Amino acid sequence: MSIKRFQFKQFSIKQEKSAMKIGTDAVLLGAWCSISHFPDKILDIGSGTGIISLMLAQRSDAEIIDAIEIDENAYEQSVENFEQSVWADRLYCYYCSLQDFVNEISDEEETYDLIVSNPPFYNDDSETENESRNKARFTSSLSFEDLLLGVSKILSESGFFSVIIPFKEEENFVKIANENQLFLNKVCRVQGNPTSELKRSLLSFSFQKSPIQESYLIIETERHQYTKEYINLTKDFYLKM
Repeated sequence: MSIKRFQFKQFSIKQEKSAMKIGTDAVLLGAWCSISHFPDKILDIGSGTGIISLMLAQRSDAEIIDAIEIDENAYEQSVENFEQSVWADRLYCYYCSLQDFVNEISDEEETYDLIVSNPPFYNDDSETENESRNKARFTSSLSFEDLLLGVSKILSESGFFSVIIPFKEEENFVKIANENQLFLNKVCRVQGNPTSELKRSLLSFSFQKSPIQESYLIIETERHQYTKEYINLTKDFYLKM
């Protein structure tokens, strides 16, 4: 029996091994994060299916797009999806924790021009018995403190770190970032529809302080009726946009 792929315009994704399936969060981050500084080296922390790395391969001319993944099944899924893409020669996935990765490349003084992450953000008290799902979803596998500390050690002096988190975590996340000398430059707050609460925050940080660019994005006007702004953001990826 063949495994069904999730087909995008320029690549496809298999996701049967990954605990976290393709979702709006990853697509938002992959489409929103800025590449206007023309990054040569990109790192995706917690690759899952590899979708964000593949989106950035499509969008940029970066020579190296590295990804790290702590769950073995998701790591294997990323590798498979990378190898079957037209950008296989630029995409690499490593099976390790962020802490181990940082320790290894810090010794070699390597840095990245762009780091992206769709990190786990659920509290530990609601963990399930599925270890792979816990690693993908819960902060016990990678706390915000550990994430930001790691990023601060391997982000280039002129680089950017982009992330998507729950809106309710934004203030705390920015505070921890500041403690690591990472400063918010750009934020986009996301609503599912015009009457729903703010759900997600897309954040971009660097080591440079600058006036914060703030924006808002509504995904749908009603069920499956997407806003012009969301269509413009994702139309290079979704087949039906």
